[in-house]
Amino acid sequence: MINRIPISEVLQLKENLPLLDIRSPKEFAAGHIPGAKSFPLFSDEQRHQIGTAYKQISQEKAVLLGLDFFGPNMSTMVKQAKKLAPEKEVLLHCWRGGMRSQSVAWLLDLAGFNVHLLDFGYKSYRHFVLEQFEKTYPMLLIGGATGSGKTEILQELQKLGEPVIDLEKLANHKGSAFGNIGMSPQGTIEQFENDLALELAALDRNKTTWLEDESVSIGKVNVPKPFHEQMRAAPVLKLDVPREIRVRKLAEEYCQVEKEVLAEAIHKIKKRLGGLAYQEALAAIEAGDMEKMVEIALVYYDKAYQFELDHKENIRIINVPLETTNAAKNAEIVLQSAKKNGML
Repeated sequence: MINRIPISEVLQLKENLPLLDIRSPKEFAAGHIPGAKSFPLFSDEQRHQIGTAYKQISQEKAVLLGLDFFGPNMSTMVKQAKKLAPEKEVLLHCWRGGMRSQSVAWLLDLAGFNVHLLDFGYKSYRHFVLEQFEKTYPMLLIGGATGSGKTEILQELQKLGEPVIDLEKLANHKGSAFGNIGMSPQGTIEQFENDLALELAALDRNKTTWLEDESVSIGKVNVPKPFHEQMRAAPVLKLDVPREIRVRKLAEEYCQVEKEVLAEAIHKIKKRLGGLAYQEALAAIEAGDMEKMVEIALVYYDKAYQFELDHKENIRIINVPLETTNAAKNAEIVLQSAKKNGML
């Protein structure tokens, strides 16, 4: 049986049923619905050949070529589908619910599957994504200079039951020249948007959500403009951690990192540091003096963060003095500060 269902139902059902994305591997890699499995009808090369035939010859030629590719692969696709969905019930989509998804739905239906076909395909999910960024979310930002432990505090707040969106986790990047260290490779901007939208959709918009104070760019991805504009207007709880404590915290983290990786990160901010400071930072890395390297880098990062803070117009900023980087303790202090100042 084949059912056509909207994206709202797909997002509910995908928690219990496999979601098969039959677009080509390249399309899937560019962006997909979180949790979907790549189940391509055509390879990238086959899709290219079909597209060329459609543009240069005719739609009929493209359809016949697609059938030539599809025919020999039908048995394999059914076998793969059975492995992915032993109960023989699946969710299915292509780009916009056209011939590709209809063809695979027909095949799986013939093989005894119960098929739920996403109406208007992946395109409908992208509409859903963009809609989430236009909604209004009450939010509080955790700010503070590099090394203040903002991410760790967010994690502790989540343990305390507070709604949290961890943008750096979604982006696979910590937002600085050192931001990719210890992180998996970043995905595409589209995939970042897809993942973020699903987390936003799950929020209770009657509750205040916590985020880290981020610039619009996090590594190679960008926070969607409508959502980032809301962030720029949100109140900020600025962590005030003594510089020497921040230096020690970062130095301990970077002691575990290969020298070549640190040197590459320092090279990214060479112009901002200046020639002399850049050479001193490289020498400190080579000597294993991580505290000195961090102190040099913080000259730039502290100025950069203060500049961004100074250019937040009409934003309420509450300083939160902290004596350590104990994340659990600091999360409690931040939470109490927000309540005391009427932010929650």
